[in-house]
Formats: sequence, structure tokens, C-alpha cells
Amino acid sequence: MTDTTGADVELQPKKKGLTRRQKRSLSRGIQYVVFVAAVIAFAVAADWDRLQNQFAQKAIAEQMFPEVITLALKNTVLYTVSGFAVGLVLGMVIALMRLSSVGPYRWLAGVYIEIFRGLPALLIFIFIGVAVPLAFPGTEIPGGTYGKVALALGLVAAAYMAETIRAGIQAVPKGQMEAARSLGFSPARAMISIIIPQAFRIILPPLTNELVLLFKDSSLVLFLGVTLEERELSKFGRDLASQTANSTPILVAGLCYLLVTIPLGFVVRRMEAKAQEAVK
Repeated sequence: MTDTTGADVELQPKKKGLTRRQKRSLSRGIQYVVFVAAVIAFAVAADWDRLQNQFAQKAIAEQMFPEVITLALKNTVLYTVSGFAVGLVLGMVIALMRLSSVGPYRWLAGVYIEIFRGLPALLIFIFIGVAVPLAFPGTEIPGGTYGKVALALGLVAAAYMAETIRAGIQAVPKGQMEAARSLGFSPARAMISIIIPQAFRIILPPLTNELVLLFKDSSLVLFLGVTLEERELSKFGRDLASQTANSTPILVAGLCYLLVTIPLGFVVRRMEAKAQEAVK
């Protein structure tokens, strides 16, 4: 081939690199190889006999039943459900205060959310178990340990639920409120009958995820001091681990947590998928 000046020009083949899809496939393949290599290395290096002796003693695991289900798991579920109920009610009130046109209400709700989202849940449990009796001598929280756990978990959960509920209410189109008002609804009735039900359909997945988090946080009940009949999974497993000088009870307690958290996690993902499909 000749150029405009008549000189011969030698054609050079263009170098072809990997396409974007090929690069992604190569990167994914490398990650799989690294993961498999890490698993193999762990399997080869681990001392499975010692792990079995410490965490998988069948005789010790059998001693935990049926109390681990009928007592520990039952108490864990009761603590979680009661804390979730308190948190939901309190969170609804705080969310409405945050959306209020009254300045002091918004300020109080904002302070509450910032404080209880910033403090570790452990400190809230210690505060309920120690500070409240000292500040108010002779005062008993209704429900005993169950009431204390419900209050502690509820105070923590309410701060997160309030923001979730607020976001859900604000996500409802403003036309819904205007339409309700045009039909003669008062602002309060329109909020309760029209806006809040629609908001809950939006925020149901994150609220369910909050339930999973509360289920795990219920293990902090041990800092309140509980009787043998009030133990939850974590306390139950730790006590038996100390008695047997073996960690099998802790492993069994962990598996019981997974019996609840894995199905709940699956439910959350299904609800999120349905919510995305509804948006599309």
C-alpha cells in the first residue's frame, strides 16, 4: 500500500486485547481459584481431631436437649419479639415526632435517635439493669427480666426503626395525602388509614432485618443477671460449656441461632425481591 506521497507503507496488524467480558471472566476465574486454594489450605492445615474433641462431642450435645429448645430458644424468641414490639411502637411515635411541624418534637426525636444509635446496646442493658434501680429506688419494671429485656431492646431498636419508618412515610407519594384530604379525612386519620399502611409495605424488608439483629442482640440479657429459667441461648451455652469444660454447647447454641436467622434472612431477601419487582 502506498501513501499520498507514493511511498510504500507496510501494514501492521492491530494488536487485539481481551474484551471487557473476557476480563471479567478471567477475574472471576482467578477469584474462584484463590478461594478453592484457601479452602484446601485450611482443610489440610486444620487439626480436625482436636476441633472435634472441643466442639463436636455428641454426648455433650445430646445432654442439651430438649432444654436448649424448650427453654433457651423459647426465651430468646420471647425476648426478641417483646423487644421488637416495644421498638416498633416507640419507633412509630418518634418517627411521627421527627416529621412533626412542632419544632421541640423534631428536636427531641432527633436527640433520641442520635443518642441511642450511637450508644452500644451493651451500655443500654447495663443502664436498664443498674442505673434505673439506683435512680429510682424501689421501682420495678413490669415483667421482671422479660420486661427489662423488652425495654432495653426496644430502646435500641426504636432509634433505627424510627428512621426506617420516617423514610417509608416520606416515600409515599404526597398525592396520597392530598387525595385523602379531598375526601374529607383529617390529617391524623389520613396518616393512620392511608399513609402508614402504604409506608409499611415499603419498609417491611428492613423491619424484618431489624428483627434478625434483635434476635442476636438478645444475648446481652446475661448482663441483667438471669435465673436458670430465664436463660437465653448464649447464656445457656456458656453455662454448659463451663460445666463440661468443652465448647460443644456453644456450637449447638450457635446452630440454634442459625435455625431462626437463616429463614428470616431468606424471607427478607424474598420481600426485597418482590418490592423491586413491584417498582419495575
